[in-house]
Amino acid sequence: MDFTQLRAFVTIAQEGNLTRAAQHLHLTQPAVSLQLKALQKTLGVTLFTRSPGGMQLTVDGEKLLPFAERVLTGIAEFHQGVRALQSSISGPLAIGTILDPEFTRLGAFLKKLVENHPQLSTQLRQGMSGNVLQQVRTGILDAGYYLGIPPKEFHSQILTSFTYNVVAPQGWKARVAGKDWDALATLPWIWAPPESAHHRLLIKKFAEYKVLPEQVALVDQESSMLDLVKSGVGLSLVRESIALHEAHVHDLVIADTVSLSTELTFIALQSRKTEPAIASAFDLLANLWRK
Repeated sequence: MDFTQLRAFVTIAQEGNLTRAAQHLHLTQPAVSLQLKALQKTLGVTLFTRSPGGMQLTVDGEKLLPFAERVLTGIAEFHQGVRALQSSISGPLAIGTILDPEFTRLGAFLKKLVENHPQLSTQLRQGMSGNVLQQVRTGILDAGYYLGIPPKEFHSQILTSFTYNVVAPQGWKARVAGKDWDALATLPWIWAPPESAHHRLLIKKFAEYKVLPEQVALVDQESSMLDLVKSGVGLSLVRESIALHEAHVHDLVIADTVSLSTELTFIALQSRKTEPAIASAFDLLANLWRK
């Protein structure tokens, strides 16, 4: 059966007039009449009678109209489903994560990804900021969180800016109060690997003073660094919000004259930024952090 004939049948029934039905279908009136005649011949029934008021459904026409309408609705839904499949984003999306999920709003981000792209398979890889950068560069990761502004080969989006404080163990106030970076370099430090944002920030800052602090431990987890500070081992960089909390709860000391600022960014390679899954991830994050 020709579905265009069914569409002509339904449209004539809705309009009650051949001329208006032809206008609605963007066809000539003779063309619509031919479609109706062909359908009636195929079915072996008369669907309409002509009257001065227009086209009137016969008893058979009234019985068949609901079936024809359901067929056309089904066809429209089918085409809509095809279009959705063609425009949907699917496949794996590997994302590098850093820090704690609450700070990066990772949960809310993944929820948006699932809601908007249910056929997308998200894979997470936790690591240090520099590791994420390198794995995005080599294609192990499609995108990821990063601290700071990446090199020009990367497309990046600043999500927020924040401050790092230098925290010292309980009872060290006299050792850090009023001290600049040059003086703090003489104290023991809990250091981080080159892949860490802590390392990049501190190396750059101490280079300005042409000094390198005493490194008493090398740690790649922020939580472990903070535990060592609590244990009295040495100084460390800590995000301002955490530093204030720890100073209040555990009497850690915040160096009062120094701080470092950086940005939480989301990155992907410039050459891949227009890929549908990656572009959508950037858009969703932008909306999430704009609120």
